[in-house]
Amino acid sequence: MLLEYCCRCCGYTLIKRHGPFTFKGTPSDTWVVLQNLLMCMLSFYCLYYIVVSVCIGLLRVHEINSLLTPFDYTTQPSWHNPKYLVGVISTEVTYVLGGLIFAWIVEEWVWDYAITVTLLHIAMTVAVMSDFPSAEHWWIALGSGLVMMIFGGQLLAYKLFRSNFVYPADLQNF
Repeated sequence: MLLEYCCRCCGYTLIKRHGPFTFKGTPSDTWVVLQNLLMCMLSFYCLYYIVVSVCIGLLRVHEINSLLTPFDYTTQPSWHNPKYLVGVISTEVTYVLGGLIFAWIVEEWVWDYAITVTLLHIAMTVAVMSDFPSAEHWWIALGSGLVMMIFGGQLLAYKLFRSNFVYPADLQNF
């Protein structure tokens, strides 16, 4: 997978990136989507924990469980609460930077992978915390982060991979 990304600069690709979008896709197309999803999930959580660690260090927070921070929606919202600030700042920064990384990984389907990763994150939150998140501040942070991830990632993908995009006029002759 890493070799495929490194070979991109030479104009040589090892795997077919995006085939026709049908429900009867070939196993290789499904495999590519699953590989891209795995890469997006790994990069999302690696980035999340890096940003959480930086926020903990910058805000000098000592009484926080950094492993549960991405899933913790029970912290009381207050701008004076450093645990809450670590959670909110790390969520927003991760989503913004994650969109840029997703653009590099999947090229043009950033919105699809962003929504899928967010839904998987919600499912993991339910599994880790053993309860469905009911705190509106958590949903607002997640939703605004998702919107920033989609817009930032799609914009970067459009700028970098403009020749790969399918435009509505091209679909008329499909």
